[in-house]
Order: sequence, then C-alpha cells, then structure tokens
Amino acid sequence: MQESTAELRDRVRKVLRDSPLSQRAFAERIGLDATKLSKSLSGTRRFTPSELTRIAETGNVTVNWLINGSDEVETVAAVPRHSARVYSERGSHGEAGRYQQILDAAWHLIAERGYHSVRISDVAHACGTSAATIHYYFPGRDDLLTETLRYSVRLAFDRQVTELHTITDAYQRLLRLVELQLPTPGLLRLEWSVWMQIWNESTLRPELRVLHSDSYERWHDTIARTIREGQQQGVFVDTDPEELTMTLTALIDGLGIQVITDRPGRSVAGMREVLRDFVDREIVRD
Repeated sequence: MQESTAELRDRVRKVLRDSPLSQRAFAERIGLDATKLSKSLSGTRRFTPSELTRIAETGNVTVNWLINGSDEVETVAAVPRHSARVYSERGSHGEAGRYQQILDAAWHLIAERGYHSVRISDVAHACGTSAATIHYYFPGRDDLLTETLRYSVRLAFDRQVTELHTITDAYQRLLRLVELQLPTPGLLRLEWSVWMQIWNESTLRPELRVLHSDSYERWHDTIARTIREGQQQGVFVDTDPEELTMTLTALIDGLGIQVITDRPGRSVAGMREVLRDFVDREIVRD
C-alpha cells in the first residue's frame, strides 16, 4: 500500500505539471487549501476520496488512472463497456479543459432546470463563452444530453473507485454502495435528477437506450460482484447473486424516485433504513 500511495502522489504531481494552473491555483480550483495539498504530495497527509475525484475532474484524467495507473485496471467497481472516456484525449490540455467546463456547466443546468428548459445559450452564458464555442464541441443539444449521461456515469464510477478501493470487507462495501446511491442534498441529488431525465428520454429516443443500458449494467455488475465476494467470504447467503442484485437495485430505484419527488413520508433517512434492513435480512447470512 505504501508503494501504491507513493505512485498515486507521483501521478497527482504529473497532473499538476501538465496543468496550466499554478499549484496554488489548482488547489483553489478543487477547493483544497494549498498547504493541505503540499502535505498530501509530501506524504504527511492522505488525499480524501472527494479530493481525488476533484483532482481527476480538474486534471482531465480518471480516478482509476490516479489510483491504479491505468484506465483499464480491474477495480471494485465495474467499468462501463462503452461509457468511459478520458477527456484529456481531446487534443490540447486547454481544449480538454474547455470541453470539461462546458460539460460540467451543462450537467448542473440540466440537473437543476430540466433538459428541455436548458438552451445552448444558457450553457454558453454559464461558461462565459459563445454559442458557437458550445456547438464546436456539441453540434446539437441531443449531443450534449448524450455526453451528460456519459459524464454522470464517470462521476458515479470515479466516486465508487475512490470510496471503495480500500474496503475489502464485502458487507461494509455493500453498505457503502447503498450510501452512495442515496439522493442526499448536493451532488447525489443532482445526479438523481439527471438520471431521471435520461430514463424519460430513453423511452422516447432509441439511440439513448444502448448507452443507458450499458451504464446501468455497470451499476448492476458492481453490486453483483460485491455480493459474490461476500458469498466467498462466507458473510452472504448463497442465493443467486443476480436475483439479489435485481431486487436490491429495483428497491433503490423505486425508493430514490419517491424521495427525490418528495412523496409524503419518504426521506433519505427512511430510504437508508429500508435498504439496510433489506441487506441485513435478505443478503447477510444468519
């Protein structure tokens, strides 16, 4: 672990060298005190999962590359077959940075206002640029929605990798996976908003269904993999992992929709309680 931690710091240093920002400006961009960044780089402090996620986003790399040195390395989270994308491959660093800025702005606008209420001019205004610049990266609004889905997949995958890569106990990992799917205020609630809109658009636009299906399959595979590991560890029941995964993910989806639409009597705390009860009652071995 010590060697891999040192290698992670080396990769963060490379991100900083490749960035047009100074180290202090980079720290400000990711919301981290410059002194804490220096301590993390020297090894006297560890990067938190959220910090690694922000470093990856700002540096236009993936969390998987930061932690493991490759986007192809097997992780505790299943990589989507067609949805992963390294944005730094889009030409120069400046171009990749602009692309990421546009995508991030569009993602937040769509989450907060709804896809059909967001215009290209709104995204341009949020980025302080022109509509022509937006069209350079995204020829049409539908292209922007597709890439927003990819971005949501990347956000979820990066978050899972950073949060789960040190958790070897399958039970604790499954509980953490459940926690990462709760529509808590902030990023996760916005992510739920985007996903609900994509579910709706996928029923009307066949071209989105393959991408959506592939992305959802990644989430399904991550849960199923954790359940299989728990069975191998002897802490989970021997019920078919696919059956348990289908039931658990359906329960998460249904409860999440009720919470985010503010159904009376539904809350994040209540959703957490129901899901943990299901895990302890139906998945954990007595």
